[in-house]
Amino acid sequence: MGNLSKIVDALPDHYGCVIFTGLTGTFINLWMGINVAKARKQYDVPYPTMYSSDNKMFNCIQRTHQNTLENYPMFLMLLFIGGLQYPRTSACAGTLYNLSRIVYAKGYYTGDPEKRGWGSFSLVALVAMLGCTVGVALRQLRIFPH
Repeated sequence: MGNLSKIVDALPDHYGCVIFTGLTGTFINLWMGINVAKARKQYDVPYPTMYSSDNKMFNCIQRTHQNTLENYPMFLMLLFIGGLQYPRTSACAGTLYNLSRIVYAKGYYTGDPEKRGWGSFSLVALVAMLGCTVGVALRQLRIFPH
């Protein structure tokens, strides 16, 4: 336990905000997963069927969750690495990303796939987190000063 506390103590101030931002993403994924489970019952789409051949609404709900899962590893990597040097910027960008996933879901849940575009501001958040992560890499390589 002593080594873990040393690691935690070495994290920058405000890194807890980064951690809570990642946790929020977890809760968003759980919410989406619950929505898929409810939709499976409502539209009679049993496991392991991924998509329905005749129910567009179910497919919209399922696709929302699937797309979020596809992007989740990238989100977490950019959030947690970028947050090592830029915790507040990373946490703010991560929060924006999380909000965009909710807006994306609400748009897709209308049954009109075009409305998923409401959440496209996630790209702004990802670019900000990417910039933070590149900054960490450059600093670690001693290319970018403190």
